[in-house]
Amino acid sequence: MPFIKITSNVSISAEQADQIKFRCGTAITAIPGKSEGWLMVGIEGDSMLYFRGTDEPAAITEVSLYGSASSQALNTLTSHITGILTEILGISSDRIYVSYQCTDHWGWNGANF
Repeated sequence: MPFIKITSNVSISAEQADQIKFRCGTAITAIPGKSEGWLMVGIEGDSMLYFRGTDEPAAITEVSLYGSASSQALNTLTSHITGILTEILGISSDRIYVSYQCTDHWGWNGANF
């Protein structure tokens, strides 16, 4: 039950959003047991986002996971997400943050797992 939320100050077209969503579906498999089948992706462009005091292209990605993952798996996912945003949106990798939240409690379909 992963959720990936991408927020950027770059304009994101519907085509770019679809590419990002598709690529995130593949990238999430870096976490053992996670797949596109349970992945939710949120993409927000044109946000008022400043990094290092400027509004040059930047992004923050928040990844929420049911359960936990190894540091190695998270590092691999960070690499994939950074690559996706660099390739599709042209954001320099040193202007992308990726944060993680792991939880033992996740609700779906009116109940918790």
